Amino acid sequence: MNAILKDRTSTKEIAMPGGRLTKQERQQIALGLADDLAYAEIARRLDRPTSTVTREVLRNGGPVDYRADLAHRAAERRTHRRKQTTPRGQETLPQAHGRDAEAVREFEESFTTLFMQSGVPRIGAGVLTCLLTSDAGSVTAAELAQRLEVSPASVSKAISFLEGQGLVRREPGEGRRERYVADNDVWYQSIIGTAQSNAQLATSAREGVSVLGRDTPAGERLENIARFMDFISESLVRAAAQAREILHTRSGTPSDDPS
Repeated sequence: MNAILKDRTSTKEIAMPGGRLTKQERQQIALGLADDLAYAEIARRLDRPTSTVTREVLRNGGPVDYRADLAHRAAERRTHRRKQTTPRGQETLPQAHGRDAEAVREFEESFTTLFMQSGVPRIGAGVLTCLLTSDAGSVTAAELAQRLEVSPASVSKAISFLEGQGLVRREPGEGRRERYVADNDVWYQSIIGTAQSNAQLATSAREGVSVLGRDTPAGERLENIARFMDFISESLVRAAAQAREILHTRSGTPSDDPS
């Protein structure tokens, strides 16, 4: 199995560095996952960035359910849909503000992958990326469904999840259409949510201390965990409160000075 991963001659003849993954590369990714290799090691053997392998695996079922043939067919379908919906030659045209369309797409995929790694479901991660990279500042459900190429029901489920995490809010739109927003306070609320989770863990650990006994090895271990999580929670809340104004500071103002 390792010999197959190390032999990259045929793959390199088919794929140029930085191009789309080939079927052979996806098969090698599947073999690497079966061999319990880290994403970085698989990427090294493919001569690819680690982010490429991570994104490929996470968007196609994760390390347990990744299947090379299914992933390749899904990629072909996405490419086919893009060609159908994009006029000839427009793929390389710059977007608004002089942006390069391909560079934007690559960034959005990488950003989405980071959210997925933090535990956000795939479509929810895509929704969050769309909201954060939108110049308009808000997006409708129909716009999200079209941009992510998913059903309205999938968008609705993703929005419900993100709302439950405090990452998205709704605001009135035209007619009966709602618009969804992920404003700058998303990051503040996320840190506060983490601090609250840590505080709950500390409380639960102290309950274990009373059950197992403070003077026992297990009780002492739980007490130390509780003290540690208390400290982390309080530090996060304090740091978030002190830094919150940064989220509302325009670039180029004196607040951007690290000093």
